[in-house]
Amino acid sequence: MKTLDDLLDAARHHPMRIVLCEGDDSRVLQAARRAAEDGIAHILLLGADPARAGGAVQCIDPQTCGWLDAFADTLLSLRRHRGMTPEQARDAVLDPLTFAHLMVREGHADGAVSGAVHTTANVVRTALQVLGKRPGVHTVSSFFIMMRDAPFPTHAQAMVFSDCGLVIEPSAEELAEIALASAHSARTLLGVEPRVAMLSFSTQGSAHHAEVDKVRHATELVRAQAPDLAVEGEMQLDTAIVPEVASRKWPGASVAGQANVLIFPNLAAGNIGYKLSERLGGVTALGPLLQGLNKPANDLSRGCSEDDIYQVIAVTAVQAQHQDA
Repeated sequence: MKTLDDLLDAARHHPMRIVLCEGDDSRVLQAARRAAEDGIAHILLLGADPARAGGAVQCIDPQTCGWLDAFADTLLSLRRHRGMTPEQARDAVLDPLTFAHLMVREGHADGAVSGAVHTTANVVRTALQVLGKRPGVHTVSSFFIMMRDAPFPTHAQAMVFSDCGLVIEPSAEELAEIALASAHSARTLLGVEPRVAMLSFSTQGSAHHAEVDKVRHATELVRAQAPDLAVEGEMQLDTAIVPEVASRKWPGASVAGQANVLIFPNLAAGNIGYKLSERLGGVTALGPLLQGLNKPANDLSRGCSEDDIYQVIAVTAVQAQHQDA
């Protein structure tokens, strides 16, 4: 699949240090070894037997690496306002999930991948507590890279769908942030100029409802914050991605009929939309991936395969390459 091949090539071009904290899981271990041997990342692995990990993977033992005291001080400074004591901080840094994210925060790794064993709630909470949000960001969200061999009706071979996994009922302000973050993700990971469609059950006022007003207001906020970004809304899905429909419903539009970033109005629509595409449309869904964090960290499904982990390592590495973009 060309998009996936392009992501892997981009990761290999400048391999980043990616930490995985679930090295006692066979899927993680196999994916880590494969990623290291293929050169898509320098893999740092917690909880793995070095004899099983292979020579290309660097195994980290939190107890002997020499970082515990500094990590405990950092965590205490982050959580003291929540009542954390020095003793609790010392205990907490021994949790592999916390330790891995502290490695990223303190510059010992460039990104983290976890979730094959830990729940999404724990992964996201730890990432927020340890890494925090990017400056100016209030909403951390998720997205999927949707890929297929045959082009979409827009002629693209990959699209970004957001938010399909995290923010349940975004406000107009949150929806605008999701759109801006998703445009950045499309630009950095897919290498395309984003064309953002703000989806609804209405196109240009064809229906009247508070939910339509929310999407319309979010579109205005995106335009105010990013005047050069191609964004249109509110619009229905067929208007966004089918040129023939767009020519009838929104003639002369710059995004309608050729969108490559789809912003869903809420989590129900986004989750259903990506799963319909995947299960009935034969589209490969890579994600959910996180955006809006201060440094790259991604979550895995606990039902993930070795291939899923390998691919998310590559995405995390490319996100790390563009960390300051």
